[in-house]
Amino acid sequence: MAFYEVYAHPALIRYRTSVCTKATLFALVVLCLTYISPLLVAYRSQGFWLKRSSYEEQPVVRFQYEVLLVAATSTQGHYVAWSTFPHLNNMLGANLRMCSVSVHEDDENQDGKLDKLFFELKLPLRTDEQVFSVQLLLTFSYQLFRMSTVVMQSLAFLQHSSSVPGAKLFVSGDLRLQQRAPLPHRGLHNLYNVSVIDGSSPFAGAYDLEAIMRSYGQRNLSTLLWAPAPVWTVGRAAGAPFQLTAEIRYPVEVISYRPGFWETIKFAWVQYVSILLVFLWVFERIQRFVFQNQVLTSIPVPAGKPHQS
Repeated sequence: MAFYEVYAHPALIRYRTSVCTKATLFALVVLCLTYISPLLVAYRSQGFWLKRSSYEEQPVVRFQYEVLLVAATSTQGHYVAWSTFPHLNNMLGANLRMCSVSVHEDDENQDGKLDKLFFELKLPLRTDEQVFSVQLLLTFSYQLFRMSTVVMQSLAFLQHSSSVPGAKLFVSGDLRLQQRAPLPHRGLHNLYNVSVIDGSSPFAGAYDLEAIMRSYGQRNLSTLLWAPAPVWTVGRAAGAPFQLTAEIRYPVEVISYRPGFWETIKFAWVQYVSILLVFLWVFERIQRFVFQNQVLTSIPVPAGKPHQS
């Protein structure tokens, strides 16, 4: 008659010994090595504690309709300028040129967040004036909501110059977020929710581009207009205005932040357990070899049978 296996299960054998024996000391050492060694390995391999993380978010951006334009002309040291700040315009005198501006913001994917700014400016010039360089400053409201709530006022600064006089300048770029330090993982961050340009000031120093950009550059959180390929067009017709056109996109940003307590613990726990499994496997086989072969003296007792001394 042929026989075949219908069921199998492992036999459990317990190994017993008194407290003050080498076997007890060995079991204690193995226990410590099994659970403490993975912690040391994970910590010493760098990155055990998550100090910085990142996520993606498209910011909520709004153009503030604040503009400051300075254009250098053919006359040595001469410039023309215009702004949306009445105090500055009053100080410009003969250098003031009243510009016409057309602005449109568009939500291309219909997700409730604006994606692009279309900006067009026409600068009127006299027949003897030619534009050789342009400096343009635009201000924005910039907000983030996914982790910490960020509310700030930011700017986009555009500068271009050429050795030949221009008729048009076209710029297509992204308004990129610049971080010098990670954001907190929650809470309100409104330290920079102040005007980049003090439009209420009657003093010329408040509108100096160098002072504005120096102060703005000291911020830990700011925006930068990244436009690597401006197009400078020559051949302006007599009496025609200088035209500046900009397409500024509001892209999805990678935001750096400091993780909270539970996220840090979760990240550390995953690393610890993944290494612990290896140590459990290794030391379980070491103990099996030691006790099955009686390397250290102990009393094997099958499970379910009481030990009789």
